[in-house]
Amino acid sequence: MPEIKVKGMSCGHCAAAVTRALKNLPGISEVQVNLADGRVTYQSAGPVPPEELARVIKAAGYEVVSG
Repeated sequence: MPEIKVKGMSCGHCAAAVTRALKNLPGISEVQVNLADGRVTYQSAGPVPPEELARVIKAAGYEVVSG
């Protein structure tokens, strides 16, 4: 599953907000958040543009960390 690093998550509410934001994108069916290391993995039907992932995560109040 593709993985992204997200900055600013610290609790279950944060994980739920990021999960909800990503699941609203077309094609994303499963999201797993690891709060300990800030990693988010997701299952998608096809490629999702990185800028689209960053946009919805930023709108939820968090930041995608590059690299």
